[in-house]
Amino acid sequence: MTDSLLTETREDDKTAAWWRQAAVYQIYPRSFADANGDGLGDIPGIVSRVDYLAELGIDAVWLSPFYPSELADGGYDVADYRDVDPRLGTLADFDEMVDALHARGIRVVVDIVPNHSSDQHAWFQEALAAGRGSAARERYIFREGTGPDGSEPPTDWVSVFGGSAWERVEDGQWYLHNFAKEQPDFNWDHPEVRADFLQTLRFWSDRGVDGFRIDVAHMLTKDLTEPLPSRAELDAMDRTSGDHPLIDRDDVHEIYAEWRQVFNSYDPPRTAVAEAWVDTPERRARYASAEGLGQAFNFDLLVADFDAAQFHEIIVDNLEQAQRTGSSTTWVLSNHDVTRHATRYGLAPLHGRAVKQGTEWVAAGGPDEMLDRERGLRRAKAASLLLLGLPGSAYLYQGEELGLHEVAEIPAEQRQDPAFFRGAEFDGLGRDGCRVPLPWSAEGVSFGFGDAAAHLPQPTWFAEYAVDVEASDPASTLSLYREALRLRHPLQSDETLEWIETGRADVLRFTRPNGWQIVTNFGTDPFDLGADADEVVLASTPLEGSALPAEATAWIAPSGATAI
Repeated sequence: MTDSLLTETREDDKTAAWWRQAAVYQIYPRSFADANGDGLGDIPGIVSRVDYLAELGIDAVWLSPFYPSELADGGYDVADYRDVDPRLGTLADFDEMVDALHARGIRVVVDIVPNHSSDQHAWFQEALAAGRGSAARERYIFREGTGPDGSEPPTDWVSVFGGSAWERVEDGQWYLHNFAKEQPDFNWDHPEVRADFLQTLRFWSDRGVDGFRIDVAHMLTKDLTEPLPSRAELDAMDRTSGDHPLIDRDDVHEIYAEWRQVFNSYDPPRTAVAEAWVDTPERRARYASAEGLGQAFNFDLLVADFDAAQFHEIIVDNLEQAQRTGSSTTWVLSNHDVTRHATRYGLAPLHGRAVKQGTEWVAAGGPDEMLDRERGLRRAKAASLLLLGLPGSAYLYQGEELGLHEVAEIPAEQRQDPAFFRGAEFDGLGRDGCRVPLPWSAEGVSFGFGDAAAHLPQPTWFAEYAVDVEASDPASTLSLYREALRLRHPLQSDETLEWIETGRADVLRFTRPNGWQIVTNFGTDPFDLGADADEVVLASTPLEGSALPAEATAWIAPSGATAI
């Protein structure tokens, strides 16, 4: 490969548009690295691994919540939006982390959780103490119960994690929580709620944060005009109308227009990406508008099988959406809420869900006789290499660069996810399996995660996936990711692609405007690349002569370029 191809960078790397094709690495702080030996990952642990992140070749990190929290939902129950959980460090540690990442050219994106707070938040504690009719309760959503003595919840609504969406307090009133009972929903009609979040955005932006990931961005505003609908009535309502009582309301965009004014007051403007599980591309586009958050997650690949037709449809659809909005799309195969894609692709096609046998869930990742680990990893590497070749930003989840599988065998008494305890169907056993702390070394009490046992149990097979094992192996998944991220910049000179006919329904091939080609063989028979095999600079599985093996992806450099 010529030096020019290696050194070519996007002009927007140093501008406000850096996010459009960035490779963003999601860190789940409590499971990344433990610096103080208490079994829980922390901010100093991240600082200790910044060289690893730089060597990986990412453009930014996204930190899942690191705020003070009782961990009722993995940190997404926030007790203080403008501080660091003391178990994870201090604000000074956070500043050191930002400086260390920035010094290596890595930007910082943090999670904001605006739909709900922790029940330990000062405002909610004030609301409990103040009682019925108080101004403090107006910041949340309190209602009287039903039945002769008010002992029944206001409605029969069910929370995302299972069970009633209402919880009764000591004086008899009920509050709404669309997630765990420890996560009371804010009342976004209240001006103090709106003003406080603007202050939070400024607080972190002033500390050097480059952008924000907005948790459940589609659920903030609500219309709770009496009489409240029943669950059946709610389920029957049109979720694309913009006036559903709870989900994806048009008026939520008034909030994000205010946020955009804050983002644009900085130079460069702060970025944002919406986690918005909405029903149509048109609804998603509103979150990605330049007047709003600017970008919205495309989760379509999270529920796709390893299938050429599905991938093709999703890629075409999302690139068209991005063109219409003027935003760029996002690509993601794994995150902290779903089964790792190496495991999903090693199971029967279940669209990311585990299988129910009788009354029992068989979790993704176990038992071993249901999972083809080798095939799952082979497919995962092929899908990841395809993803990194696409225009748009790529979001990577910690550990996927090691080829980690889901950890299924976690005893019930050691699980933490409220989805598990409340019977919700997150892959059968909740989300703990993708949140198990990373293995940094093949030896040690927690595989190099820290000096104590990790807060979630790590399986013995983690040893073969450890960073120190994979870093020295040129054929490892880690080496593949590092090389792909190193070579990715030439692919980012433009945000378009052109499909190339392959003559096979199970093989996708496209070219980027500067001549690079990406070929993915989703099938079980090899695909002959012909003379182009000589120009392959990276493949998820080594070529067999001039043939791309089954379930593999290859990157082909422009003709005449020589690999180094």
